Amino acid sequence: MQQNSTSDRYVTPGGGDTWAQEAASTGQQGTQRITAAEEIPAPPEVADALRLTPNAPVVLRRRVMLLDGRAVELTDSYYPSGIAAGTPLADRAKIPGGSVTLLASLGHTPDRAVDDITARLPTPEEQHELRISARDPVIVLTRLTVDAAGTPFEYSVMTMIAAGRHLRYQTGA
Repeated sequence: MQQNSTSDRYVTPGGGDTWAQEAASTGQQGTQRITAAEEIPAPPEVADALRLTPNAPVVLRRRVMLLDGRAVELTDSYYPSGIAAGTPLADRAKIPGGSVTLLASLGHTPDRAVDDITARLPTPEEQHELRISARDPVIVLTRLTVDAAGTPFEYSVMTMIAAGRHLRYQTGA
């Protein structure tokens, strides 16, 4: 079954578990496994996107997204430590209402998200985690979320199995 995804639901506070809701709309079960929640030095790409100094501390929240029990996406979300340290973003537990709702309650309401999409062959680690071959392409979606002042507060890298994926983007009403 094809998995459809639209980004607007993922950046709207109060949406709850959007992944589970999208999967359920196609008769599937969407779950996630949180594999890490820790403070690390920002990798160069992350520091640049979040407008931080090189190696500034960020909170990394790493998840494996499952569809009917099968890993279909690896998601790494990064937050400036000044925003995320000491919050549920830095814990491995599921966040009631989701991270977007939590961030909004902390004063970081999304105004817009900038998504970049590329395709490539998987790394050996991705092959193992997603149980795909070296010849199966993956889609890599990076999303930078900013507030109304233009300040970035979340940078996510989503590596997903390409087969059966349909991404839709639209603007306006």
